[in-house]
Amino acid sequence: MKISTEIDSIVGYVGEEKAVELVAKAGFDAWDFSMFRMCQNKNGILVPTKHPTAQSDYLVFARKLKQIGFDNGIVCNQSHAPFPSSLKNIDHLKRAIECTAEAGGEICIIHPMNNGTPAENAEMYFELLPFAKEHNVRIATENMWNWSKFFRHSKFAACATPKSFNEHLDAVNDEYFVACLDIGHAEMKGSKTNAEKMIRELGNRLKALHIHDNDKLHDSHQIPFSMNIDFLPIVKALKDIGYDGYFTLEASSYLENMPKENLMNGINDLKNSARKLADMYENL
Repeated sequence: MKISTEIDSIVGYVGEEKAVELVAKAGFDAWDFSMFRMCQNKNGILVPTKHPTAQSDYLVFARKLKQIGFDNGIVCNQSHAPFPSSLKNIDHLKRAIECTAEAGGEICIIHPMNNGTPAENAEMYFELLPFAKEHNVRIATENMWNWSKFFRHSKFAACATPKSFNEHLDAVNDEYFVACLDIGHAEMKGSKTNAEKMIRELGNRLKALHIHDNDKLHDSHQIPFSMNIDFLPIVKALKDIGYDGYFTLEASSYLENMPKENLMNGINDLKNSARKLADMYENL
């Protein structure tokens, strides 16, 4: 089982080029191309920034990252498009797909609209799929959450339950449209499910993961084995369905406020947690 991690939390310290190098140095097999810095969210509209992915030579930048990965013995396994997703932001989502292809990634995670129905979200994905196929990149939708101020825990959003997730997949019904399960989202109170159940219900439609830990209430995005999620039944469910994708971390809060001189130690911690999960899988 191969391991990967998002790089955005590292990019804040050293930029993308060095981030890919450090992820390789730590012993990850791959990197997840986080493209949140491409845009700013202004009232639901994505506005370009000065980031390299928002410039005219964005594909040159993506290819450079791919080469840095190759030079250090790792690949880009997947990416994460900027959000919020909608037809209004379709050009930025297409750019994310292009960057994924140029970086060598096979899957681009594109959020559904939180409050969109399967049919409404399918309209957006149908707009993107021909472009994704041209670039040989699969689109993955993800289980989302909203927040109830009254109950002070998460509440329903698109793909938050096995039923909703499968309804979204059925509405598109295309081999280039797959599932990315966010483990932390599935374990939040109010989701009315859990990651193990989601995995078993998604079955072979599950092709990507966002792995992180939380207190079973908030979307903490912490390093696995540091909080309250029990990963053993989750890993067992992945083994039972024959999951053959990467174990990709999205523990993006772990490195927050860490002194820069401790950054490499932090990345090594992340690698060790991912490898522990991979070893659990392999030893079942």
